[in-house]
Amino acid sequence: MITIESFKNKDNFFLMAGPCVIEGEEMALHIAEKIVNITSRLNIPYIFKGSYRKANRSRIDSFTGIGDEKALKILQKVKETFDIPVVTDIHESTEAAIAAEYVDVLQIPAFLCRQTDLLIAAAKTGKIVNIKKGQFLAPEAMKFAAQKIIDAGNKNVMLTERGTTFGYTDLVVDYRAIPTMQEFGFPVIMDVTHSLQQPNQTSGVTGGMPSLISTIAKAAIAVGVDGLFIETHPEPSVAKSDGANMLKLDLLEDLLLRLTRIHQAIKD
Repeated sequence: MITIESFKNKDNFFLMAGPCVIEGEEMALHIAEKIVNITSRLNIPYIFKGSYRKANRSRIDSFTGIGDEKALKILQKVKETFDIPVVTDIHESTEAAIAAEYVDVLQIPAFLCRQTDLLIAAAKTGKIVNIKKGQFLAPEAMKFAAQKIIDAGNKNVMLTERGTTFGYTDLVVDYRAIPTMQEFGFPVIMDVTHSLQQPNQTSGVTGGMPSLISTIAKAAIAVGVDGLFIETHPEPSVAKSDGANMLKLDLLEDLLLRLTRIHQAIKD
């Protein structure tokens, strides 16, 4: 079982990346293989990301998944095929133990970061728990979410910044949140792609600004973030979830190359 120590004191930032939701085995393996090849060359510790089910959709007819067990088995196959850790979201307490049988990191969605029963259930699995900061919270408040995991007997906590809601359709990233949350002693991740979402569109489909992915990521590395979270897809325009703010897979290598250069520069 991997622990939080696996991602501390590394020579480089670590990366959580993959599709928003598992759409099928072939797609998941293709994305994972490409990212593994890139991150191996650049010495970037890598965690494959894929939601086995999407519970937080704008409309009732939005795609939610291919079936829980089928998607979880695909995540397990990615893990075993490439010998890499995997992360997935959970939304209810009953999901924690089930998902923990297949993945290494359980992720708590931002809008559920104050759900005590969910946090405790995730903690009790012994897995790493990545808590996304609520769009409605100050970074200082995340110490209380993290403390729930600690109090439940699990010290394997990560915190993720994903922007703050100030208006009706945009999120704003306050980079002061990164060093603030790092003071709690946990690795802090910048969710690059979700921070560029434009929710609450009149169409009922969330929009995004993928042209600013590089800007958000470079600024986070310059500030000293521990890890990055990036959703990516071979063809975002046909992705079944969050395509509007995802990075095209072919663009990932160049972005990571530039980010490693920035990381090296601030180390020096």
